[in-house]
Amino acid sequence: MAQYSVNRGRHYPSAGNKDIHEVVMLADKDGNIINSAGAASNIPIAAGLVDGYSHINKFGFNPSIGSGAWEAVYDGSSAYTYTTLADVAVIASTDPADTGALVEVQGLDQDYNLVVEDVAVGASSVTTFIRIFRMIKKTTTNIGDVTATVNGIVLATILAGAGQTLMAIYTVPAGKTAYLLKLQCNVTKNTDVQFRLMTKPFGGAFTVKGQFGTFGVPLEYNYPVPLVFTEKTDIEIQVLCGNTAAAGALFDIILVNNS
Repeated sequence: MAQYSVNRGRHYPSAGNKDIHEVVMLADKDGNIINSAGAASNIPIAAGLVDGYSHINKFGFNPSIGSGAWEAVYDGSSAYTYTTLADVAVIASTDPADTGALVEVQGLDQDYNLVVEDVAVGASSVTTFIRIFRMIKKTTTNIGDVTATVNGIVLATILAGAGQTLMAIYTVPAGKTAYLLKLQCNVTKNTDVQFRLMTKPFGGAFTVKGQFGTFGVPLEYNYPVPLVFTEKTDIEIQVLCGNTAAAGALFDIILVNNS
């Protein structure tokens, strides 16, 4: 690659040009240079071809939002509660027919490292979880509501027949930085509704990073310059409706290893 010094008016390393240049590029695992700007790099990242980069799409749905109070966009239809102490996850169902079926539990351990474990309904995990942000039914579709409870707090719920959680909630794993690229929200009724993006850095408090209002019209925002969130940051979408309704939300994140 030709490198040119504007100051000296000559190419490096021609005689007399002692400038030092550094060129930074994004390459896949085979060393092929890829376009790191925008969507051009998304397929290699999704395919796992770019070392240190990964993607997560978080999508949630709240089937019953009461009026007058903020709720998280997730299966619980309420404000979301976090645990402060890691412990095993107890997997249960409201229907005994689900007992013994495997559920994939995705979350973070006591050190905020990403962990995935298959746990049978009616049993407890081996891993201790401090966060759970996704569960997937691995065998038959669940007949009852399947829950993951840590320290007496329900951290995730698969509603009957859904097969997986619907949670617009995420926590950035240790050793990674999150770049939020896109946010989308919608409500099922023509009613006044507000959505807000809330984040809480580790050891800090929840603050608003974006708030949007509409009257039944879907909202979508693509961040030309991504929002940046450090490791262990909690991220969630909240909704406030003027009348009882249901609402959905999603966001896309690129995760980059810190080292």
